[in-house]
Amino acid sequence: MSSEIPRVLLAGDRSSSGKTTIVAGLLSALRNRDLTVQSYKVALDYIDPSYHTGITGRWCRNLDGHLMPEETVREVYAHAAEGAEVAVIEGVRGLYEGYDGDRGSTAQIAKMLKAPVILVVDARSITRSAAALVKGYIDFDPAVDIRGVILNKVGGGRHADKAISAIRDHAGVEVVGVIPRDDSMHLAMRHLGLVPMLEGEKRHAGFAERLDKIRRVVEEGLDIDRILEIAAEAEPLPTPELDLYRPSREGDGVRIGVALDEAFNFYYRDNLELIELSGAEVVPVSPVHDQSLPEVDGLYIGGGYPELYAKELSENRSMIGSIRGAHEEGVPIFAECGGLMYLCEEIDWGGESRPAVGLVPAKTRKGGQRIVSYTEGTFLRDCSMGPRGASFLGHEFHHSELVLDPGAEVEYAIRLRRGTGIDGVRDGIVDGNLVASYNHFHGASYRLFPSHFIKSAREARDK
Repeated sequence: MSSEIPRVLLAGDRSSSGKTTIVAGLLSALRNRDLTVQSYKVALDYIDPSYHTGITGRWCRNLDGHLMPEETVREVYAHAAEGAEVAVIEGVRGLYEGYDGDRGSTAQIAKMLKAPVILVVDARSITRSAAALVKGYIDFDPAVDIRGVILNKVGGGRHADKAISAIRDHAGVEVVGVIPRDDSMHLAMRHLGLVPMLEGEKRHAGFAERLDKIRRVVEEGLDIDRILEIAAEAEPLPTPELDLYRPSREGDGVRIGVALDEAFNFYYRDNLELIELSGAEVVPVSPVHDQSLPEVDGLYIGGGYPELYAKELSENRSMIGSIRGAHEEGVPIFAECGGLMYLCEEIDWGGESRPAVGLVPAKTRKGGQRIVSYTEGTFLRDCSMGPRGASFLGHEFHHSELVLDPGAEVEYAIRLRRGTGIDGVRDGIVDGNLVASYNHFHGASYRLFPSHFIKSAREARDK
């Protein structure tokens, strides 16, 4: 593991500051210099990391100070940094927004990793006020090392000059970039945020050209040499002890199918890597394109946008039959959010309803609000995802809801202390070795995933 490479964290003054677009452009610009770049995303987001991974060619890693203790954050950071020349960390929301005070915030990660911070400021319609804003951010927590500012959505040269001089004179920090106001800099959005990278490349005309333009604008607008100098000035970090990524042989010979295509691609790289580190094999499968499951001992259907591919998923009846057959044979199946939707009897979205797998006696439809929340829960019973009494921290991220069939009797695996789940209190519909939930697990937080799932897969296979 390596902690000794230059690192810098880009944080926003608010959620709409434009940091995601700027980070995408910066990563692309650094790759254009033939640098090996390792990226990270603060908090448990899937979509922004898909851009990072697509641009850098290296798996982006999530860092979350609410779900992960500091030693785990540092281990994830150092593990991913191995072989890279520079690390770029993208923050979440505003710099100081957290779950509970500092906990879960971008600022918390900056302090854990002693990372110099570049603050991205939405400078639309402000000049001298930008200095007051920046100075407030600097003074709010002196332990956060704010080393530079990027002014975004700037109206022109005069606007930029006024803001730069005010920040220099009153906040005492340098401006390392100015990005003009330009609607073409926006990435495509939908009900859960940005369009994922994989889908954008396949379905959106001009997507690659848009990303290339963002790179060119960022290269022109940022002082990349100075940003690299700031990154190189980061304080050394101690090398963490190996814990999370300790290899084992508990999964030797076990094959875990992972649904991976344009409909299902919300996965943390760490979860898949932990499956591999156990000795088990990750076997990709496409519910959209493949006709049947390969030979697997367990099936993991992650999140994504099955509602947008409901027609293709519904028409692939042979795959649906294969999944139903695997369930009947006792193969453990974990369906996570989008996977839960796919296993329902139907997907009803935008006034059009399509039959789905039918292992969950419910239909899924667009809900009245987007749910984005940390979760806390306990397993009510033994199941393929954990033993009774095991507790976890996780998160949920969805805009759908379930409507159970009238008279349907279902069992739940999870009781929530925090979160919405399926009925506001419970989550994880369980049927034999099937668990289908809105809750997302991360192996760096809930250490029984994927080990308990792999154990269940081995036991079911060897019966």
